[in-house]
Amino acid sequence: MAATLKDIAQAVGVSLATVSRVLNYDRTLSVSDHTRKQIFEVAENLNYSKLKRRPILANKQLKIAVVQWYSKTKELDDLYYMSILLGLEKRSEQRHFITMRTFQNDLSKIDDDVDAIIAIGKLSPQQVQALAEMTPNLVFVDQDQLANGYDSVVTDFQIAVQQVVDYFTQQGQSRIGLLHGTEWTTDEQSEVLDPRYLEFKRLMQARGQYDESCVFAGDYTNQSGYAQMTHAIETLGDQLPAAFFVTNDPMAAGALKALREADIAVPQRVSLIGFNDTTIARYVFPELSTVHVNTELLGTTTVDLIENRIQTGRTTPQRVTVGTSLVLRESTLQK
Repeated sequence: MAATLKDIAQAVGVSLATVSRVLNYDRTLSVSDHTRKQIFEVAENLNYSKLKRRPILANKQLKIAVVQWYSKTKELDDLYYMSILLGLEKRSEQRHFITMRTFQNDLSKIDDDVDAIIAIGKLSPQQVQALAEMTPNLVFVDQDQLANGYDSVVTDFQIAVQQVVDYFTQQGQSRIGLLHGTEWTTDEQSEVLDPRYLEFKRLMQARGQYDESCVFAGDYTNQSGYAQMTHAIETLGDQLPAAFFVTNDPMAAGALKALREADIAVPQRVSLIGFNDTTIARYVFPELSTVHVNTELLGTTTVDLIENRIQTGRTTPQRVTVGTSLVLRESTLQK
């Protein structure tokens, strides 16, 4: 049986991440020359197959593991992450790279000889560390890990939320409600706050317009959007805001259903804007105004970062922020 990084790490008495970074000639790693020499000697003695192939050449067919944070069942209900995945697989195919899908709860399926890992979604610090021990070539999509030293591709939530709030304000709707999501990483170690909620709260407080009674938290599902809007209608009554920002499209679709069942006219009485511009936005009634996120670009940019890091030997982390655009449809008043 061929030697693995784990075999070398155990023989030398260091972590998998240290072994991987040394064998990838990462000179930014703070480790003694003696330890470096030990790792190479053990790798050679164990006939570690990747030793002779480093550094990776520009024309090498890269092998990339794609780790999804959602379970397989939940992934099918979330077109946003599915679209990112399709974008990165499309770019990988164009580059003739090999990609292998797995889920955060099944990292054992990742081969020892992967060149890089792309992580899609939200991970706890413990989960990030587990991936870092497999390879130094990591890119995170939809989670900003730049401060922890990893390449990241994220959406510009700040400008997106500002565009929504500005639009409602220009329409004379300064009292704005919010339906947002909250969730936990799959290991239940870290709560993931909705960055759109955080930006909305910051912006509205700065304008002196934030009203906690008009903010409702759900779990990003259609059912949650329905339940939270029903709760808003029941608790606020005649004080229901004339404008609502909903932080993803499935929740917005559920909110539309609740408004319709309560005989509240959209957009005449309540205007609604969702987020992501998934296909559901065009197949609900009325058609949903939403913030368009270029999910395919998120995916392709991730692969480009991996390719750049490996081919150039870059060790300085980069963050790429992808912009958004506001798409106005029938769920908002347009004066």
